[in-house]
Amino acid sequence: MSHGLASRAGRISAQIGIVVAIFLFWEVAVQTGMANARVLPPPSLVLPRAVAMLGDPVVLYNLWITSAQVLLAFVLVAPIGIAIGLLLGESDYFGRAFKPFFFFLASVPKSVFLPVFILAFGIGFTQKVAFGMFQAIFVLVISAIAAAESVSSDFLKTARAYGASRRQLYLDIYLPAMLPVIVEGLRLGMIFNITGVLFAEMYVSRAGLGHLVSTWGMSFQMVNLFAGILLAAALSIAVNEALRWYENKVGAWRG
Repeated sequence: MSHGLASRAGRISAQIGIVVAIFLFWEVAVQTGMANARVLPPPSLVLPRAVAMLGDPVVLYNLWITSAQVLLAFVLVAPIGIAIGLLLGESDYFGRAFKPFFFFLASVPKSVFLPVFILAFGIGFTQKVAFGMFQAIFVLVISAIAAAESVSSDFLKTARAYGASRRQLYLDIYLPAMLPVIVEGLRLGMIFNITGVLFAEMYVSRAGLGHLVSTWGMSFQMVNLFAGILLAAALSIAVNEALRWYENKVGAWRG
């Protein structure tokens, strides 16, 4: 246990060291004239502005809008993606028919579909949620397919031999065995979800963190722009690390 804690502390220290080194290099590059301070403001200005934004009601309101859109999209898309992936991974017929469709669309940049979502849903809350779901669903379906196909056939044969119903197979065999892989897919899907919502807000929106970042960029408010980017990055990292912690927790038995 102590060795594991020491190893984890070492990894965290190394990660913090890399981040500090990046900010130090950034600061030195600006202060020495290697980078234009008007285009790339130094961290000594950006970091305090990012902290100050956490007390700005306008920024907090827009951050709340983005968070609500991301959360709603995730809550809606997660069960849909897992259910589709389970069906395609468990059923040979449906898998052969529809798996190529999802694999094909997963390789297509989703940003090209944004104008379609704008025409279909307008530029309000619903459009951001729908586009976030669209960004995430393919990685969720593909992860769920892989998870379903990884379930041991011996488990399924034994359960069927004892008369297990399809519902029991799903709840007692598939889902417990799939859970670690599904959580990994949820983590990756959440990243795509956040990216989709922010991109939709930057493209055309009246509110949200992406809208603020886009506005600051177009008006050349570079300190605000980089501070907003740091806030968006912090939101994504926090969500990713929370899901990674849960992923390690539910997957610990595999070790």
